[in-house]
Amino acid sequence: MTPAARIAAAIEILDAWREGTPVEKVLTNWARRSRFAGSKDRAAVRDHVFEALRNLNSFAALGGGESGRAIMIGALRNQGQDVDDYFTGEGHAPTPLTEAEQTAGIAEHVVDLPAWILPQMQGSLGEDFSAIEQAMRQRAPLFLRVNQARTTRDKVIAALAREDITAIAHDLSETALEVTENPRRFAASAVYRDGLAEIQDAASQAVSDLIPIEGPVLDFCAGGGGKSLALAARGAKVTAHDISEARMRDIPERARRAGVRVDIKSLPALKKAPKFATVFADAPCSGAGSWRRDPEGKWRLTEEQLQKTLTTQAEVMRTAAGLVMPGGILAYATCSLLEAENDAQSSGFLADHPGWSEVSRHHFTPLQGGDGFFLAVLRKP
Repeated sequence: MTPAARIAAAIEILDAWREGTPVEKVLTNWARRSRFAGSKDRAAVRDHVFEALRNLNSFAALGGGESGRAIMIGALRNQGQDVDDYFTGEGHAPTPLTEAEQTAGIAEHVVDLPAWILPQMQGSLGEDFSAIEQAMRQRAPLFLRVNQARTTRDKVIAALAREDITAIAHDLSETALEVTENPRRFAASAVYRDGLAEIQDAASQAVSDLIPIEGPVLDFCAGGGGKSLALAARGAKVTAHDISEARMRDIPERARRAGVRVDIKSLPALKKAPKFATVFADAPCSGAGSWRRDPEGKWRLTEEQLQKTLTTQAEVMRTAAGLVMPGGILAYATCSLLEAENDAQSSGFLADHPGWSEVSRHHFTPLQGGDGFFLAVLRKP
């Protein structure tokens, strides 16, 4: 595919997405129809689409409209490209710009967030809002977690280099690496295959580092098990649970590859089991801290969904607290930047549970390199 044909494909995908189809489904359908597109073409088109979703409002402003065509015009203008070089109408390129399109668009600053959530984000982030909003327009780096149960960070850096993958240490965690060259090769690397490193955001690793290990640990909202594996690699005896068993289906294989053990239990089994020294609840959230990776999420989220999520978070904290042994730890986390999901939930729990005390609170934002995360460490009386 030519660069112009890739732009045309991105326009088609964005238009389908704007009609309501999830972006991953649109990308999959396009790839199935477009057998002529090679792996580099598919990756390039995907990059165009996700960059557009991260910068939807500003690209629309630069392009003078909300259609896929206008958004990609804005994307090229944002890059300082000559749009006419791509919109030629030749081959599979988009048709030339109309006279109106030649003059449409404004270059003034536009915030790339839904209008309804803007006040909450500004109130939550304060003077850091503008810098964080700008950072979230950029693609997130690929971070790896070195499996400290098997190897060291320096050894993984050297092993990746032998496969032409460049990685450097990141200061958010002693296990974190940032891949700076050839990130797409990691999934096929021996380092991944042999369980020496896993993909995991650096701030997510920092959260795992901060969870106290004072005895058996329950990862109450385990999902795919990334933090379960990180805790197990630290030497913790880990049990994983998630309301969706399907989300945990890969944990046994991931644990086997990493050389660690993670037990999986249902909620009825947990209620019959002994209490845990630490219960970690990485609660369902808006995902506002990870919108660089999932930019569709910020446009999909609604006020109603956020309110339901807040209710769910409070329920998760109450249920998780009942599984903590006396004197034990409840670690509450989200990958959100919103105060309502973070400090307000932690403070509300403490107000409703006399005797519980706060050990620490931690906030991470994209300004530190990783995703946005929150962690509150609370102790049971």
